[in-house]
Amino acid sequence: MEWLKTVAPTIATALGGPLAGMAVSAVAKAIGVSPDEVQSVISSGKLTAEQVASIQLAELELKKQAQSMNLDFAKLMAEDKKSARDMQIATKSLIPALLAVFVTVGFFGILLGLMTEHFKTSDALMLMLGSLATAWTGVMAFYFGSSASSQAKTELLAKSEPAK
Repeated sequence: MEWLKTVAPTIATALGGPLAGMAVSAVAKAIGVSPDEVQSVISSGKLTAEQVASIQLAELELKKQAQSMNLDFAKLMAEDKKSARDMQIATKSLIPALLAVFVTVGFFGILLGLMTEHFKTSDALMLMLGSLATAWTGVMAFYFGSSASSQAKTELLAKSEPAK
């Protein structure tokens, strides 16, 4: 799905944030599939040139719509994560930590099982591994920040004047 960040960065960002429904709807309309099918169609990598062009047009339309609503998808995504972290600080719930442990153990357990050939490769196992990899990335972003915020920090540092 990395290709989507190149072709339609606004849609890719929106898909990962609190306004994913808006992005899914735009893509579904653009490529002529139901919203339930968007994820599998995008992940398949078997889009026609016309469908990719339609996604690019949907990207422009989504940008216009976001601008008219004064939305910044990257900022909303960061605020969404911040609110989750703030809630965790306030409630000190064990649930996020337990989920993080289960996801990490599951992800690396399956990887280890595949590398040591304790598991036979199957489509279902690979689907589970992909889902756990995505979840593990979310866990790491929750606890250690995301590469997007790191990239923004790098850009700000590059634009700043050196201390004297």
